[in-house]
Amino acid sequence: MALEYLIRESESPEANSPLIVLLHGYGSNEADLFAFADMLPASHHVVSLRAPHTLMRESFAWFALDFTADEKRFSNLDQARESLESVASFMDDFIASNRVDENNVTLIGFSQGAILSYALSFKYPQKVKQVAALSGYLNPDIFELASTPGISHLRYFISHGSADQVVPVQWARKAPEILRELGCEVTYNEYPVGHGVAPQNFADLLKWLKQA
Repeated sequence: MALEYLIRESESPEANSPLIVLLHGYGSNEADLFAFADMLPASHHVVSLRAPHTLMRESFAWFALDFTADEKRFSNLDQARESLESVASFMDDFIASNRVDENNVTLIGFSQGAILSYALSFKYPQKVKQVAALSGYLNPDIFELASTPGISHLRYFISHGSADQVVPVQWARKAPEILRELGCEVTYNEYPVGHGVAPQNFADLLKWLKQA
């Protein structure tokens, strides 16, 4: 399915520029994370995607959630897999029709967008250089963890609010151990906030991006 998006082009559009893909959270839209686009590296194209499932006006989701369920039954996995493929196809098409360094693609996802970013990087590690997973968690039920190709080249920035009442911090803490066992470079930070991105969190994310 085709995805709506917003774009901020690189300051050097004539060159093959790195690409940052932004994936918003449940119930939000492409304008949410795009509010930070001008604070992201000017050398990068920045694209913010709109999730395909409409909840209400200006409110979208990558997949349906059951807020009464436990972690294992939390997500509509079929919709999650469909959205994963849609994002992967969008990235392929965008890279094919724009001047993009295909070896320097960053996913930044918040909450549900972080869950999808994890899954995409595991299923298609060749499409991604690094992932920033903000206030999300690694859900291996979306993909076959046992058949995951080598991902040791990937970098991950993981952040979470210690007081998050939407996605418990205990869920987020599982990812760093799994990723490090697979040989990935992982930065993990917690902040004394709820389900959101604190100013220090965003500052640490920018620092991490500059270290790539």
